[in-house]
Amino acid sequence: MVSAMDISLGGLYLFLINLLTFLLYGLDKYKAVRQEWRIPERVLLLMAFLGGAFGALFAMRIFRHKTRKGRFKLMIPLFCLLWGYVIVHKVLEIA
Repeated sequence: MVSAMDISLGGLYLFLINLLTFLLYGLDKYKAVRQEWRIPERVLLLMAFLGGAFGALFAMRIFRHKTRKGRFKLMIPLFCLLWGYVIVHKVLEIA
């Protein structure tokens, strides 16, 4: 059984990791434009996998970053589906 406290902690985790992921994508785009040191793609994908998928997808749209990379076009929406399933499953479990 999942408690309301578990849901609120999970919500806080997802909010923070999505915010951090969004900011990392923005920083990577900023550095790309200036031809500076970049954040490795595996780090960006890992952040999405660990819960920041929605932040990654939003950042891809807002910053127009990583939108041509096949790996990102496939994996980020897949991670969104995965996390969407986890969220719905947890919310329905508490109801």
